[in-house]
Amino acid sequence: MNYLSWLFDPAHWVGPDAVIPARILEHLWYSGLAVLISVLIAVPLGAWIGHTGRGGTLVVGLGNGLRALPTLGLLVLLTLPFGTTLTGPLIALIVLAVPAVLAGTYSGIHNVDHAVVDAARGMGMRESAVLLRVELPNALPLILGGIRSAVLQVVATATIAAYVGLNGLGRLIFDGLAQRDFPQMIAGAVLVAVLAVVADLALAGLQRLVVSPGLQVNPSGVRSRARLHRRPDAAAVEPA
Repeated sequence: MNYLSWLFDPAHWVGPDAVIPARILEHLWYSGLAVLISVLIAVPLGAWIGHTGRGGTLVVGLGNGLRALPTLGLLVLLTLPFGTTLTGPLIALIVLAVPAVLAGTYSGIHNVDHAVVDAARGMGMRESAVLLRVELPNALPLILGGIRSAVLQVVATATIAAYVGLNGLGRLIFDGLAQRDFPQMIAGAVLVAVLAVVADLALAGLQRLVVSPGLQVNPSGVRSRARLHRRPDAAAVEPA
């Protein structure tokens, strides 16, 4: 049996039976929505905790606790109040993604050179300006690293949506298992793996574009020291 025959069958890519592109788009929709909500929750919370220094123990405890939750078990519990809708898988994926984004944001803000932060305050910057214009730009590599980790986990785990009757690439795996159609199962698994790798490479390229060159990792593996980000004109500095 050619186990890759289902994957490379042109009828599954184009035409009336083109199921693969539809499943990929559905998988991206579930994953993207979960990661977006996780970023909206975890980045502000992690930035506030890292900036104020309050709640660091909460980050560690919350992160470890959420990571310990079995995603599939949580999904089964969520089917009781939400049924077979997108809400259950979405909450399960958000719970999976939040710890990585929260830990990356908190670590990035917390590890910014204190001398740089003190210099910004000495220049008369308000606390909000210190966070937005100094700490966040310098913490961007670790923040994006946390988001990349979350994306990999969510893309790989979004197959659970098919467990409650939804679609996505998990549909190929569950349908293949039910029908003992092993080429279809392998196609679903391969597509999930490839999608995760492509997403990670795309975010790595985005990280190289948006992160300041002074904060990039140099060939020796050592990151440049954090720098104070300020506008070209000194008059742009906000008063205390």
